[in-house]
Amino acid sequence: MLKALGDPVRLRLMSLVASHKGGEACVCDLVTEFTLSQPTMSHHLKVLHEAGLLDRDKRGVWVYYSVRPGALAALAALVAPLERVG
Repeated sequence: MLKALGDPVRLRLMSLVASHKGGEACVCDLVTEFTLSQPTMSHHLKVLHEAGLLDRDKRGVWVYYSVRPGALAALAALVAPLERVG
């Protein structure tokens, strides 16, 4: 999960999806936030999906992404032990 979020584009994508109205974002909405090609965006979203951070739902020609339930809690559990050390 942390490796997937290590790329600034993927971290921004995760933030955009998590904060999007209704809890899900269409690829058509996300591509307007970047100056990346559609295949590059698809690659980044695929990495986040395969890392267990995003769910996806294809509706017609568009794919909608939402934060996978428990993904943010899993990330917090990974980081929380580091907070106690400092």
